[in-house]
Amino acid sequence: MARYTGSVCRICRREGQKLFLKGDRCYTDKCAVSRRAYAPGQHGQGRRKLSEYGTQLREKQKVRRAYGILEGQFRHYFELANKKEGVTGENLLTILESRLDNVVYKLGLAVSRPEARQLVSHAHFTVNGKKVNIPSYMVKAGDVIAVREKSRNSAKFESILASTESRIVPKWLDMNRDTMEGRVVALAEREDIDLPIEEHLIVELYSK
Repeated sequence: MARYTGSVCRICRREGQKLFLKGDRCYTDKCAVSRRAYAPGQHGQGRRKLSEYGTQLREKQKVRRAYGILEGQFRHYFELANKKEGVTGENLLTILESRLDNVVYKLGLAVSRPEARQLVSHAHFTVNGKKVNIPSYMVKAGDVIAVREKSRNSAKFESILASTESRIVPKWLDMNRDTMEGRVVALAEREDIDLPIEEHLIVELYSK
């Protein structure tokens, strides 16, 4: 399955809420969800009651699209979460938050998760001093994520830091904007997830 390359604003409209895939635009009146708060397409404004399965599927699709993950990857993460001790849904969210592209986004080193994924793929970051260009790389507590030396003075990162200046870094991360380095203090817990997610619906879907 190929990665989606169409308008990301259509994704937010389809899920009925902001998934913050467009960076700064999501915080302005130009946001497609604010202007047209209904699903795209000619039947988008029609009222349709979802079945139990439909509700569960939409929740899974929302989370998958928010983190930019393909279906096979998402199922793999669910299987990992199910094998771990603890609550499966919470384990799943911790795994998703631990992806390198998400951590880069949370640190304010990218304006959106899609941009973070692209920057990681282009090898702009190191983890514990070693170059990593895999967006799905799983960080661990104590890992140090930094912008590579040759990228720090680029106009791109100057623009990113200016755009994310007011962004609040979650408590499970520590960020030094002067050195463009961040540290994973601890893995994310359920209360650290800022997206409105009902993970029990995803667990119910995969448990069928």
